Amino acid sequence: MSLSHTLADIVGRRHVSTDPDVLAARSVDHTGRYRGRASMLVRPASTEQVAEVLRACRDAGAHVTVQGGRTSLVAGTVPEHDDVLLSTELLTELGEVDVIERRIVAGAGVTLAAVQRAAAAAGLLFGVDLAARDTATVGGMASTNAGGLRTVRYGNMGEQVLGLDVALPDGTVLRRHSRVRRDNTGYDLTSLFVGAEGTLGVITGLELRLHPTPAHRITAICGFADLDALVAAGRVFRDLDGIAALELIDGRATTLTAEHAGVPAPVDGAWLLLIELAAGTDPTALLADALDGLPLAGEPAVGVDAAAQQRLWRVREALADVLGVYGPPLKFDVSLPLSAITAFAGEAAALIRSHAAEAIPVLFGHVGEGNLHLNVLRCSAAAERDLYAAMMELIARLGGNVSSEHGVGTRKRDYLGMSRTAADIAAMRAVKQAFDPTGYLNPAVMFGRS
Repeated sequence: MSLSHTLADIVGRRHVSTDPDVLAARSVDHTGRYRGRASMLVRPASTEQVAEVLRACRDAGAHVTVQGGRTSLVAGTVPEHDDVLLSTELLTELGEVDVIERRIVAGAGVTLAAVQRAAAAAGLLFGVDLAARDTATVGGMASTNAGGLRTVRYGNMGEQVLGLDVALPDGTVLRRHSRVRRDNTGYDLTSLFVGAEGTLGVITGLELRLHPTPAHRITAICGFADLDALVAAGRVFRDLDGIAALELIDGRATTLTAEHAGVPAPVDGAWLLLIELAAGTDPTALLADALDGLPLAGEPAVGVDAAAQQRLWRVREALADVLGVYGPPLKFDVSLPLSAITAFAGEAAALIRSHAAEAIPVLFGHVGEGNLHLNVLRCSAAAERDLYAAMMELIARLGGNVSSEHGVGTRKRDYLGMSRTAADIAAMRAVKQAFDPTGYLNPAVMFGRS
């Protein structure tokens, strides 16, 4: 029996596709810059079906690439080996919110927005927020240990995961859950799968931590003429009680959002800092005290009510609408020491000018943690190869990591050694070998084939 027939017996015929148009659409990354090839698409609807699919593919010698919301920015869901695409999109069961323990159980295919709505309806909130909230799935977010707009307060995705269901490469199922708040019994297997990018198993379900909703919130955007001054302000705010978000925005970015999205910057400045405080009591005085004496380019824009706050947040989130105005952007997702951010901004811009004179660099990100997103607009494929390698070398030289919150995927696997020692990589490969001896699961991700 062919593999397609075997998989159809497991998940149902309508959930297996070999249509070339369907596969082509599923084999391109979120940016549209990287493409691969696949042999079929399979959409299991339960953890047990995922496990059976994995077992069948392993026995048939087929490579498997796992796909969630396909919002990866490092080609993490792009197949390379005529792979079987295993989509988690049907794993959408969402449990009731446990208000007492502040938890919720969600299938891997549940979108971030759906979790946020469920939490809000129960008077709680989920600690991770992304601009791609309507399409990003919680399974994929856990697989990459995603960060986002609230990391400065709540941490990355791994800090929200209390338990997991995982289909392992041999077709068995691991269920790791605990009702106690502190469980140090044995290996912390939950943490092992968070950030593994689907190389050790397929996350099928998650138990997620929820948080109390602060009663008061205030948002502000401040302009700075000097990036060093903004970074210094970021150091002040990241340690402030009640900090909820701290976002750096390049003034070049707001020029684009004004022109192409009708969202101009509300303040002057070559660099903007979006600040949000949230607390049980009104944080307005706290914000005013922290801003006092900072070398601002002008008066800050402050949002006290929800509508005004939403308008200020639109300045940050409109970036997603304009990054593709000149075609697929070249993206660099990096983590840097705060002391290196100004040097990186200047040297990165010089690198881009030397490799792609017509390109436009746009820098933004979560300055509290030094997690930045450099997007190079109007960058040709011809210029990309040399520029990418040079940029990775710059990041490593400045003491940064080549990946901050989007993962390694396939795009950054050749640069893993810039952020991890040979011993680190050997240990990770040994873990991969233990779970997946034939290397068939997400074979292009993180290491590539040996």
